[in-house]
Amino acid sequence: MTYKRLYSKTILTIMTALFMLSSCGDIKVENEITPDAEDRFKDSIGKIGDDIYLIGGDKDNSKPGENGITVNAFLWRAALDTVSFMPLISADPFGGVIITDWYEMPELQNERHKLTISVLSSDLRASGIKVSLFAQKRKNKKWVNIEAQKATIQKIENAILMKARELRIAYTRRQ
Repeated sequence: MTYKRLYSKTILTIMTALFMLSSCGDIKVENEITPDAEDRFKDSIGKIGDDIYLIGGDKDNSKPGENGITVNAFLWRAALDTVSFMPLISADPFGGVIITDWYEMPELQNERHKLTISVLSSDLRASGIKVSLFAQKRKNKKWVNIEAQKATIQKIENAILMKARELRIAYTRRQ
């Protein structure tokens, strides 16, 4: 399966899930409910935990750019943008984990890499991102694990942080 086809399927799946979730916001309750209970019901729409909201719910307490996701939205978007050239296996915005598939860079013959990126914080800070890089080299027509270069991991983390800062600055200027 080509990268573009996989990327298109991933985007289509995410869009379908978001569409289905957004249609849940217009739930009508036919039961007779007291005004206090109705207010509590309206506040809980989209709530999946004490402080986690999917759609609707307590919007007064949400921070700009978060939209109910418990990880920093700028770090999340920057991480996705940074690894957009690699095919994705999984992207979980609520858990803050991005997993890519193996990718062979044209300039590195017989070597491939895979990333797991974890957004660990709701704040935009350097300790809010963790990158794990897995590397393999082809030897005798078999892939053999090799140690990933720590400098490469640091470069990826720095690229994500720089992109997140740029996104935050752009967002702040629009406000």
